[in-house]
Amino acid sequence: MSAAAPNSASTPAPVPEFKTTLGHPRPLWMLFMTEFWERFAFYGMRWALALYIVAQFFNGDAAGEGSASKLYGAYLALVYAAALFGGYVADRVIGYQRSILLGAVVMAAGLFLVMVPNEMVFKIGLATIVAGNGLFKPNISTMVGQLYATGDERRDSGFTLFYMGINAGALIAPILTGWLAENMFGGSSQMPAYKAVFIASGVGMLISLVWFWFGRAQLKGIGRPLAGAEGFGRLLLVVLGVLVAIPAIYFLLTIDANNLQVLLTILFVGLCVLILREGFANGAVARDKAIAMLIIFAFNVLFWMFFEQAGSSFNFLAQNIVQRDFGGWTFPVGWFQSVNSLAIITLAPVIAWMWVKMGKANPSIPRKFGLGIIFNGLAFLLLMFALSSLVDPQSLKIPFWTLFMVYVIQSVGELCLSPIGLSMVTKLAPVRLIGFGMGGWFLSTAIGNNLSGIFASSVSGEGGMTVASAQAGYTFGFWVLIGAGVLLFLIAPLIQKLMHGVK
Repeated sequence: MSAAAPNSASTPAPVPEFKTTLGHPRPLWMLFMTEFWERFAFYGMRWALALYIVAQFFNGDAAGEGSASKLYGAYLALVYAAALFGGYVADRVIGYQRSILLGAVVMAAGLFLVMVPNEMVFKIGLATIVAGNGLFKPNISTMVGQLYATGDERRDSGFTLFYMGINAGALIAPILTGWLAENMFGGSSQMPAYKAVFIASGVGMLISLVWFWFGRAQLKGIGRPLAGAEGFGRLLLVVLGVLVAIPAIYFLLTIDANNLQVLLTILFVGLCVLILREGFANGAVARDKAIAMLIIFAFNVLFWMFFEQAGSSFNFLAQNIVQRDFGGWTFPVGWFQSVNSLAIITLAPVIAWMWVKMGKANPSIPRKFGLGIIFNGLAFLLLMFALSSLVDPQSLKIPFWTLFMVYVIQSVGELCLSPIGLSMVTKLAPVRLIGFGMGGWFLSTAIGNNLSGIFASSVSGEGGMTVASAQAGYTFGFWVLIGAGVLLFLIAPLIQKLMHGVK
């Protein structure tokens, strides 16, 4: 078997010998930059979506905040749910490289479509981005894992470096697109020109496409189509499938978020059954690992339900209730989105060093997940305090630093959870279904994201966000997160036993 056919048998394909740069396989850096530009495109327009929906399709009426949050949550959920199918397409149909290239083309088309100021075209554009992201997102992460042999101690640090690429793109994107929105096409801080945001994001996606097209030769066959499937017939079928999927995704974006939640839950249960069946078929160790992975997936749902307020309720909080005026200059709402990435880039080396320094006292994977959830809860505790004790009686706004620090605290939680999650899937998923397992990770994230939209809608209430509605909603978030984090800490030894030595 050649390296061109990973996951096509019960054992992984041999890993080619790669030249190294800074101690890691050289293709890691090509994938790093490909993901950098894709994340630039994704995060460059993420901050603007809910605000744009209210401004463009509700004429700026705050009563549209609830609907905007639900649509944003549904869009983000479907972005991650589509990864489930994208992982399967790459595993079994056209290979990882072609999936990434096709996904990049489709995403770029969607990013240019959303700038059309028509609600139906806008939603078709979102559906197109979803379809493209499903082919792109899980597969580039899986390819990072395929650069390392089983047991290679560099794997976790490789994923952490890759995660830095994600956050470097996410750091720059809101700053640049936020500036463009206020300075191009007649935009201002009061009325941003969101068209500039979508154009810049589309250009970023085209750069990602070109980068991978020219860099894929470095992979030495990793991610190529399965043996016997090198022709273009399967690729054409996938293209036709994408064209069919886009109207279906459009439909899902238009249905009630609660109904979408039912569909996502059914998908998740089906995924659990498939992974468990594969685990049971491969013996007790594989079975236990699959069970451990699925338990962590469940806690992952809760983390992202509250973390993903960044693109919805936190945006409306920043716009309406956070003091952003500094002597005649107004801090752009979109720039808050870069705080998370700045914190990740700054703190990731510190936390990685801390894990190493702790040695045998280094927390297990389940306890790191528990810490992630607890830190997320502490961010909501700060919001509870600000909204109850720090509201200016004249402006009815909370200090700038409070929301800034909420993003920083959440980032610490994210560093405990998300990079480890990507690596965990490659270690615990059944060998033949690694891409499918990665899709499962993103599906659990999808469920959390759709719930985030439903939760954000309740925070805004009927007529738009108020101090009272925000305080009530974020208090609920604090108690749910703290309870889940403590529970995960308590059952961590049981989960670790099921993992059979995976660290």
